[in-house]
Amino acid sequence: MKQNLWGGRFDKQMDHYTADYNESISFDNILYRHSIQASIAHVTMLAKQGIIRPEEKDEIVRGLQTVCGKLERGEIQFDILDEDIMMTVEKNLIAEIGDVGKKLHTARSRNDQNVVDEKLFLKDATRRTVEYLTDLLEVLVKKAEGEKNVIMPGFTHLQHAQPITVGFYYMAHFQGLKRDVQRFLSSYDRLNLNPLGACALAGTTLPTDRMETTRLLGFAAPTENALDSVGDRDFIAEYLFGAALCMSHLSGFAEEIVVFNSQEFSFIDIDDSFCTGSSIMPQKKNPDIAELVRGKGARAIGNLTTLMTLLKGTFLTLNKDYQEDKEALFDSIHTLDRTVHIFARMLENLKFREDVLTEQLKKGFITATDVAEYLVCCDIPFRDAHEIVGNMVKYCEKNGKVFEDLTAEDLDELEFPVKIEDLSRFSVQACIENRKSYGGTAPEEVDRQIAAAKAFIQETKEFHW
Repeated sequence: MKQNLWGGRFDKQMDHYTADYNESISFDNILYRHSIQASIAHVTMLAKQGIIRPEEKDEIVRGLQTVCGKLERGEIQFDILDEDIMMTVEKNLIAEIGDVGKKLHTARSRNDQNVVDEKLFLKDATRRTVEYLTDLLEVLVKKAEGEKNVIMPGFTHLQHAQPITVGFYYMAHFQGLKRDVQRFLSSYDRLNLNPLGACALAGTTLPTDRMETTRLLGFAAPTENALDSVGDRDFIAEYLFGAALCMSHLSGFAEEIVVFNSQEFSFIDIDDSFCTGSSIMPQKKNPDIAELVRGKGARAIGNLTTLMTLLKGTFLTLNKDYQEDKEALFDSIHTLDRTVHIFARMLENLKFREDVLTEQLKKGFITATDVAEYLVCCDIPFRDAHEIVGNMVKYCEKNGKVFEDLTAEDLDELEFPVKIEDLSRFSVQACIENRKSYGGTAPEEVDRQIAAAKAFIQETKEFHW
């Protein structure tokens, strides 16, 4: 008796090492619920169309539910000769209910079956990822509200640039992660199309109803072209790109946490529960979770590269190459969801040190741009104002002073073009309050950003899946 369900035209079985190389059951078994869900919808449609009898449909559905229960309880041993989860389910269905189980595969192929299983799985996975990201966005908003008046240095080229608030800093990271959510929601619309019924590549001669399986499986519509449906892996590529870019955002955020946590900066305190110690140096407190977040971005980028390289130059329609799409997808989903969750928990327990920030704000002539913009308001061209303030910085560096030390005599020596006694009006606090341009760091602007963020979070929670 043939061991493979497709073995009719073959005279011999695969060698064990060939079957081992060929199988995907060792990793695609996690698709079993979605594979059975699609199969139940398929046989329901077959019965409605009169392709199989209603009592056969009932028996097949009962058998599929029994097989699902056995898989959930770990009662089915996977065999590499069954190749994948689809063949495993069908083989066990036939063992459970007999020859009527052989009708399950009527008017479908493993080609369209594989794509529908992956799409159903990824629909659920995308929903979970968005839920994790929404949780992180809520944490960011809460942190921004709690520290919206704490002032810190903003950086360009890792040099002190201009003063900002911690709330403004958190809302900056909110924006990148918001775009990540938007990408996942947008890709969901393209993902939400039903490929079942495309069969091997060209549809079927049997009177199937793809609108019915679309309804039963909760897709928005059936795919338009059977050839494309079987060969399409764009939906996986989109998730992997979204995951890679999101992990890049988190990696950059984590790098800032690592740097801010260093003794050289000491801007923040990371809770002990997100750090480890050294096996030899008893004084160490290492930001390992932040470093792992930074490092795991490489996995997500690598998975995207794997799929894009895999798809490049493949021939329409199905190729065995496509079996390799799954491990990259499964790993990126697992990596991203875990990372977003633990990152949110780490942020909840992270604190900026106001005493250190206050001292750091005295460095780097951080209010220089504000002095130049004041001169602009005095009808001095910006390029001239830029040079005047640059000369002030050079003067201070040569004389060991900061702007606050400059007297009226110093300003006269510098030929400062406006008559003022000193630069006290250019305090860090004043710099923050005056940056009222749309998107700026002024308190009212940060409040507006927070309000918009809350509205976005609510819209995301109300997204129609």
